Amino acid sequence: MTHLPPPALELSADEARRIALRAQGLLGAPDRRGGVRGVLRRLGAVQLDTISVLARSHELVPYARLGALPRATVEDAYWSGAHAFEYWSHAACVLPIEEWPHFAFRRRAYRAHAHWHHELPDGLYDQVVTRLREEGPLTATELGGAKRTGEWWDWSGAKVAAERALAHGEVVCVGRRGWKRVYDLAERAIPAESLGEEPDDAECLRRLVRLAGASLGVGTRADIADYHRLKGAQVDAVVADSGLVPVSVAGWPHPAWADPEALRTPPRGRHRTTLLSPFDSLVWDRPRTERIFGFSHRLEAYVPRHKRVHGYFAMPVLAGGRLVGRVDPAREGSTLVARQVTTEGPRAAPAVARALVEAASWVGCASVRVERVDDPGTRRALVAEVARAGG
Repeated sequence: MTHLPPPALELSADEARRIALRAQGLLGAPDRRGGVRGVLRRLGAVQLDTISVLARSHELVPYARLGALPRATVEDAYWSGAHAFEYWSHAACVLPIEEWPHFAFRRRAYRAHAHWHHELPDGLYDQVVTRLREEGPLTATELGGAKRTGEWWDWSGAKVAAERALAHGEVVCVGRRGWKRVYDLAERAIPAESLGEEPDDAECLRRLVRLAGASLGVGTRADIADYHRLKGAQVDAVVADSGLVPVSVAGWPHPAWADPEALRTPPRGRHRTTLLSPFDSLVWDRPRTERIFGFSHRLEAYVPRHKRVHGYFAMPVLAGGRLVGRVDPAREGSTLVARQVTTEGPRAAPAVARALVEAASWVGCASVRVERVDDPGTRRALVAEVARAGG
């Protein structure tokens, strides 16, 4: 690591927690005028994932901050007009369109190295790009089939070519049809002023480090690197020139950096009570979540059923600026089922009940049924609170 300047400020662990909540749009009045696009710009990245229980993760993220927006409104905010693009950030993410130039460093890296140890048949890449130029936007199925015709994963050659062109920046994903990516040429989909910008790697990294710091509020080197999946050395090379302020946080074992805007005013306001997607940027980094909230969370969707502790898609429950439990939800007709609930005790029941009833209403469920709860007393309290809240 580079030599760090002395911290400009010492924060308590509680101050850091509240700064992080405000930076993530979960403390204070929600920006309803900015809407979903405002949430996207504030977070800098909204992760996508194939799992859909109550809704897909990229829908759950704005719901957690803005409440029960129509789901069609969420999709429209991402994909109508040139407001966002999909690319590799923390993972596959929706990103604000104005950040297209700052992922040039990653597009250059993809173009410079072979991908996935896979060789495409001669001419197939160019064929896919030509078809998009002449017919696009198209899905991989429309380009020649999405499933395997060769010896690699379950993708066809056309799908591999389209994904490689996306990684290179020659095509972009302009929407989803039934969760299939819809590809189009970048020259058509990206505004000319952004498409023509090619900042060097250092400028790209400075921008992404600054954005990560603003989205986190305060974070360690590892936190900042993880946000857009940068290397620690990349953060080290630019953080001193990024505009972030060195700070120390009580109880944190490593130095940290803060967004100067986050330090100007104390973080105050109303806390959101909500279920969080496991892929929400507030909790997607397990070590950071444990450090800030004292809450250990692991997505168990890919864990064998008999080894799961909290359930297939356990969603953390945020209330009062704390993570107070987990709910593994499901839907059965018009009923939201809390298949498994883990809480800090009966005192968390009102918050968990409120989160469940609000989520049920959002996804069109008329009732809530509570099944397994870690503690019998908590179960009684939770069932009573759900009934009281109208679930």
